[in-house]
Amino acid sequence: MKRFLLVLLAIVIVVGGGLTWFVNRSPSSPFDTAAASIPASADLVQRGEMVARQADCVACHSTPDSKPFVGGLEMGTPLGSIFATNITPDRETGIGNYSLADFDRAVRHGVTPGGRRLYPAMPYPSYVKMTDDDVQALYAFFMNGVRPANQANRPSGIGWPLNMRWPLALWNAVFVDANTYVSKPQQDEQWNRGAYLVQGAGHCGACHTPRSVAMNEKASDETSSLFLSGALLDGWYAPSLRQDHNTGLGRWSEEDIFQFLKNGRNQHAVVFGSMTEAYNNSTQFMTDDDLRAISHYLKSLPGDPARDSSPWSDTTATSISAAGSNRTPGAQTYAARCSFCHGPDGKGQNQWIPPLAGAASSLIGHTDSQVNVTLNGSSRVVTAGVPDAYRMPPFREQLSDQQIADVLTYVRSTWGNRGSAVRAEDVKALREHTDPATSNPIILQMR
Repeated sequence: MKRFLLVLLAIVIVVGGGLTWFVNRSPSSPFDTAAASIPASADLVQRGEMVARQADCVACHSTPDSKPFVGGLEMGTPLGSIFATNITPDRETGIGNYSLADFDRAVRHGVTPGGRRLYPAMPYPSYVKMTDDDVQALYAFFMNGVRPANQANRPSGIGWPLNMRWPLALWNAVFVDANTYVSKPQQDEQWNRGAYLVQGAGHCGACHTPRSVAMNEKASDETSSLFLSGALLDGWYAPSLRQDHNTGLGRWSEEDIFQFLKNGRNQHAVVFGSMTEAYNNSTQFMTDDDLRAISHYLKSLPGDPARDSSPWSDTTATSISAAGSNRTPGAQTYAARCSFCHGPDGKGQNQWIPPLAGAASSLIGHTDSQVNVTLNGSSRVVTAGVPDAYRMPPFREQLSDQQIADVLTYVRSTWGNRGSAVRAEDVKALREHTDPATSNPIILQMR
């Protein structure tokens, strides 16, 4: 018995020691042998600024009222709130003491110089695909193109023991593919550029790919039909970016996708929710060549016929007659509150006010996006520094839960739309969860 206990103790020591080594080890970096101070040319800093735009760093590491990159943005997680950190080159509260290797480990592996693991709200599972050159350019921008700001980081709202971060080392080992993007020789240069931007810096999968119970993205590239197939996140449903006819981009041309990313709108839709921040801070600043590469790549992703067994068509969309509308719950509310902008036929106003007839948000099973935008309105779409003149106003104070449920059910069952009905209790839940007075992270989160 004594010998058995000694053997068991030895096993525990060996396994425990191995686990401790595994958890505490820092990932290697190709910049480990680089000089502590690397000269940065103006061209390299400028290129790094574009990489920062592609990665939309400012959206998460700033708040509407703060200086750029000082952190403080509250983000909700199933465990509690966390706050984005200061990534200015301030030496006391920011990343001013980071070497290039330190920066690389934080961006592509989620590990800070002290060995602290970052929550994957920092999309390092996507950034790990970025090239060494892009990471070096990004570092040059943050160290030389961003003003340092002394602002302390806020502690997370996650309590003990769930705030222990060592399990993230195991999570990374299971769910993160720690390799940079590798070009597919069977695809052309434009396709590979688009794939690199979507999967890497653009981290599109962070919102548009469904997650498992472990909160990992279920797919990381086009080899899985789940990649970019749509996902519910923080009170918004990020729709499919695949060629799904009803719920994705199946009715969009490459030019439509390009115009949406370049201008924030096209004949099918106008950016809203979290995508507004992505447009305002990121996609409109990217080069036309990169936006066309993204469009080309997304157009190549096949849809799933099971999601669109009965494709929506404008020829099958029929308006309810005035007499019939009056007898339909929500129809009168739509006529009074919505039809002036979106039209009695739900077709909107060209590219300025989006259609509701045939919109992906009207055809998907999830109702969150439409409930959220009806309750809270949409943010201004800002192009070249100029806010647009049209936006969805909030109806939180004007309409009851039942009225919002009725009008959205009407929208989702008219003009050929076949979305699920909206329940008053669903509206109530989201109303409470997105109350601006509580500074809820859903309202504040920008990606």
